[in-house]
Amino acid sequence: MDTLKIAERNCNYALEVLDRTGLITAWEKIGATVNIVGSLKSGLMIKNMDIDLHIYTDKVDIGESFSVMQKLAESLSLREINYINLIDTEEECIEWHTRYEDWNGKIWKFDMIHIRKGSKYDGVVERTTEGIIRKLTPELKRTILQIKSDIPSGESIPGIEIYIGVFSGDVRNYEDLQEWRRSHPLTMSDTLGWLP
Repeated sequence: MDTLKIAERNCNYALEVLDRTGLITAWEKIGATVNIVGSLKSGLMIKNMDIDLHIYTDKVDIGESFSVMQKLAESLSLREINYINLIDTEEECIEWHTRYEDWNGKIWKFDMIHIRKGSKYDGVVERTTEGIIRKLTPELKRTILQIKSDIPSGESIPGIEIYIGVFSGDVRNYEDLQEWRRSHPLTMSDTLGWLP
């Protein structure tokens, strides 16, 4: 099957997962604004079933954040929950990383980043995602999806590195990506705020 069709099918499935799990509604009940980011938003979900959400509130309250996760844990088949408290760092957020088993037995990874509105990174990933969407041609989309498909199982390469390689480094296949990554090691500061 064509990679574009697979990605479209995966994204539609992911939207159904979001709808059935009520993730967005659960966060909105504490007054949060929830943005879909990453491969679901850009239509580049091909192999890794990851749903990335950025969740904004005026203040990141640990109790409130935990209350949402408690409700989700009670109502969903979450197999794992990982909590990272970065409130007292420049990121001003709590990271929640969960593994969820859906009604078909498929495992999804939810990355829910609870961020203080107005903090340094407010909107940064959203702007990058929107920039990628604006610059995607059908050819570039196919290239990115094929590279993602060709990454061997067990090897983890952040999507942002693939996007930077394709848009800025003339990477056109997995072998190009390997070579480009060796000669262009990226740090977090290289990727945050990058725009194609």
